[in-house]
Amino acid sequence: MEIYYVLDASAFINGFKPTSKYNYTVPEITAEIKDFESRLVYDSAVDEGILIVQDVTEEYIDKTNEIIEKSGDVLRLSIPDKKIIALALMLRDENRNVKVISDDYTIQNTLKIMDIPYSGIITEGIKEIYNWKKVCQGCKKEFEEDYPFDDCDVCGSKIFKKRIRVSR
Repeated sequence: MEIYYVLDASAFINGFKPTSKYNYTVPEITAEIKDFESRLVYDSAVDEGILIVQDVTEEYIDKTNEIIEKSGDVLRLSIPDKKIIALALMLRDENRNVKVISDDYTIQNTLKIMDIPYSGIITEGIKEIYNWKKVCQGCKKEFEEDYPFDDCDVCGSKIFKKRIRVSR
């Protein structure tokens, strides 16, 4: 069965060169590819028809958001990251054999939760799943991910994102 690769910007930045005819990405990653060599590889793959730039439907963005809100990854993922994950989910739901190429650990964490295969180019990839919470440095109060301030409403200390290991 043919593998459908979903490519994050880090795939191009770290040296992935598409050779299969089943390579996908989202339009938003083009802004993240800034160096000349990576841009050349990206543009050539698009021109040769071996990279399909495809947007995803709101349905899959919503599904992705539901998952990342539970894990806390919503605190660490950009819009292009979310769309890469949503594209992988969409292709998997179309019964495609999907593999995401990304060195982004937060993307990998979400994919591991969703049981979607991934690999990195310059990293081994994550071994365990982590969730994230906003926590006050002073009083240790926990906040919802949509809490809009950087300071605690109880003691005034800074709020940070705390990594929590999920045992599976």
